[in-house]
Amino acid sequence: MRKWAMFWVIATTMVLVILAIMAAINFPFNWVFYLTVVGQLMVIYMVYRVLTDDYTTNKTFEDFYEDHSIEGD
Repeated sequence: MRKWAMFWVIATTMVLVILAIMAAINFPFNWVFYLTVVGQLMVIYMVYRVLTDDYTTNKTFEDFYEDHSIEGD
């Protein structure tokens, strides 16, 4: 993935983690509510950016995982 797609993944994750912390420490409801709405919009935009990213690879399902080859070492 390109750096902008990964930026949105990281930014969205950070916003939602901050939201969970804010909810756990009893922040005012309006702050938590507005950050929840922003987080939901960020998730939608993040999914759009990741799915429309112009990313290609030469790996197939036969390659299994990149870091763990099926063939014996």
